[in-house]
Amino acid sequence: MLTRREALLGTVLTAAAVATVGAMPAVASTKDVAGLRREKVTLVPPPFVHAHDQVAKGGPKVVEFTMTIEEKPMVIDADGTQINAMTYNGSVPGPLMVVHEGDYVELTLINPETNTLAHNIDFHAATGALGGGELTLVNPGEQVTLRFKATRSGTFVYHCAPGGAMIPWHVVSGMSGAIMVLPRDGLKDDTGKPVRYDHIYYIGENDFYIPRDDQGQFKKYETAGDNYDDTLKVMRGLIPTHVVFNGRAGSLTGDNAMKAKVGETILIVHSQANRDTRPHLIGGHGDFVWEQGKFANPPAKDLETWFIRGGSAGAALYTFLQPGIYAYVNHNLIEAVELGATAHFTVEGNWDDDLMMQVEAPKAIAS
Repeated sequence: MLTRREALLGTVLTAAAVATVGAMPAVASTKDVAGLRREKVTLVPPPFVHAHDQVAKGGPKVVEFTMTIEEKPMVIDADGTQINAMTYNGSVPGPLMVVHEGDYVELTLINPETNTLAHNIDFHAATGALGGGELTLVNPGEQVTLRFKATRSGTFVYHCAPGGAMIPWHVVSGMSGAIMVLPRDGLKDDTGKPVRYDHIYYIGENDFYIPRDDQGQFKKYETAGDNYDDTLKVMRGLIPTHVVFNGRAGSLTGDNAMKAKVGETILIVHSQANRDTRPHLIGGHGDFVWEQGKFANPPAKDLETWFIRGGSAGAALYTFLQPGIYAYVNHNLIEAVELGATAHFTVEGNWDDDLMMQVEAPKAIAS
């Protein structure tokens, strides 16, 4: 009799085998990168981003990344609700990768034998072969290296896509991230003038679907595979139990709030692999917003709220003008307030009196 793990693996592998029939390899050949310089990058957990040049130095290069898949329980709210997360490098979302247009992305994807499921990666930034998905499917105890050329600039989602119902299940279990492909000469405003950022933060938004027991309490499971049937039933209702930034309600508030200073310009990369979202910076604006995430297109200016389509990533640039705490939310306020999609920026510096809001003290209405 098949175990649940064997059944789940069989479903994934059968779907992958069908998808692979007649497929043409889309990896960059060795001769394409012969002689190019190589740069090995160590990824960091979001909201932080690894060190990178905003303007490329020299010609194209091969940028080497390594990510290890981790299946692990994660607490996603203050009540201790738990999800059996599937993660790239142990974080939800997976790390943001940064390269320049014309560079080659070379990723080694490791699925340790301690995991229970097969996984892969689909890069929306790649061309052909299901974004690398059908080339990178690895069972526990295997690893694979994928290389592709970053031919289009912008911000792009990556996610696990092992086939069939496994695709949405893996994605809503936390298995997505983003890659940013910068123009070689850096970002430009709507007039073509260069713009730079002092800091960059990456926010990945996730919708979770946690099953409940007969008493209405959220259930817990031993392994990632054990919750498959129950989670599918909740997923098919299309009503998430949680909508969060960076894996947990409140993960980017309090001591974990993102930091800036008055006068600093911040680039916010925001991804949602599954559902539409509407980022809004309360008390600030999107000075320049690449709403669709593509740097070849001129950015929109002075947006109050912007729209990130499900399965995409966008970027917004803002220079903070006043100190204080700024809330960054999904402006579906039900999802921000009730389900968890809220983050904070803590901004230090001096007040600009000319911009300071003023209010008279409240007083009773004359009868």
